[in-house]
Amino acid sequence: MNARHLLVQTHAHIPPANAVDGLSSADAERRVQGANHSIAEIVAHLLFWQTWFTHRINGIHEPMVQSAALGWPAVTPGSWPDLRAAYLDGLERLASIGDDASRLDAPLTPPIEFPPLAHFTTRDALIHVATHNAHHLGQIIVLRQTMGQWPPPGGGWTW
Repeated sequence: MNARHLLVQTHAHIPPANAVDGLSSADAERRVQGANHSIAEIVAHLLFWQTWFTHRINGIHEPMVQSAALGWPAVTPGSWPDLRAAYLDGLERLASIGDDASRLDAPLTPPIEFPPLAHFTTRDALIHVATHNAHHLGQIIVLRQTMGQWPPPGGGWTW
């Protein structure tokens, strides 16, 4: 498994750094009519869960939130640059964990209390974060297209 290809230098979709590149705080925090979340709110949500999974992979017991809404932290106006950087740095940390092949098939200890995830290994957690990211990065791309902010400065796939 190449965690870097799953999380940072993706091939199935545009890399996360490209998807969130070149946005001002105003654009990242803007609510598009008909959308439930701004780009900044989506990235805050991604950061929330990637941090949670990083803790669980590292053996830090952090209970699952009791409602989906708790996984959507509020975004402070003007925090976009720091939020973006924290998200991308977190992806690098997770990819580094995936570089250690000896950890990939180790079960998460303690196991996650949510039955569908209770059997997760480090590999499972990394794949889960990657698929969760892919889902929400698609939302970010559509929001950027709607706002006329696509493609990003680093380029984007248009097909």
